[in-house]
Amino acid sequence: MSALRQPVDTTESENGYRFLRIASERFDTALNDLTDEQWKEVRKIALLETQLEIAVLSSKEASQVAVPESQLMEALGQVKNRFTDDDEYEQILDNIKMSEDELKAALSRSLRVEAVMDLVASRETPVSETDARLFYYLHLDKFEQPERRIASHILITVNDDLEGSDEVSAKQKADAIYERLLKHPKWFAEQALKHSECPTSLNQGLLGEISRGTLYPELEEALFAMKPHSLAEPVRSELGWHILHCADVSPAETMPLKKALPQLLDSLQSRQNRKVQRRWVAEQMKASGVTGQESR
Repeated sequence: MSALRQPVDTTESENGYRFLRIASERFDTALNDLTDEQWKEVRKIALLETQLEIAVLSSKEASQVAVPESQLMEALGQVKNRFTDDDEYEQILDNIKMSEDELKAALSRSLRVEAVMDLVASRETPVSETDARLFYYLHLDKFEQPERRIASHILITVNDDLEGSDEVSAKQKADAIYERLLKHPKWFAEQALKHSECPTSLNQGLLGEISRGTLYPELEEALFAMKPHSLAEPVRSELGWHILHCADVSPAETMPLKKALPQLLDSLQSRQNRKVQRRWVAEQMKASGVTGQESR
């Protein structure tokens, strides 16, 4: 074992913080509210994290990174911001029997792990534009974009239990709005705000850019038969009557390389980083002889 390898210990209180964080991130709940199955999952993740931390911080690469005080204090501030006030923050620390100094030490180790992983990934040759171009042309099917339409709607719901919302009344109201918009198309946003019973009414009735498989079948059939800047007669869905407006049509196409390249470079680089990091971590786990038992 290298002389640079140093034991990395975690205290019971630090396990408490780890449990607390995982419960919040994974299940969005407090420790006391976890089910038995969730507790098993939290303990499993905590054990894996502890093993990873020990292996990474026992590596020679760990001696090549440092965590600036400003970064540590920013991380501490982010933890504090999860609580409503200082009293709640201090109460939680007291519950897990952890001091703020111990919390800072735990955060520092976590940040050092991230820094080491970044260092490991940075040693590989970065993904080049040539690599990205080659991937693009070998996987053109991944860049196919379906036909899309920018749509808005006005919804008049049908509810036989409410006066004035029965089938006949709702259809009459939808027909009246449709006839009004045929004469005054620019009134669509105003009519949506005034009459639509969908939350989109607050945004001019905008549904957004729609591809097939998104809307109710009846609406989809009507929308994808429409031309740009057109209005459809009221269409019935299980919710009620819809007046559809199609603002624009984008035909099916293969995303141009120029448009795909920035995101593709990021994606390929991230994939390479993960691959390199996983391989390196496996080597460190084996070299350090890390074994773990279920956290208690």
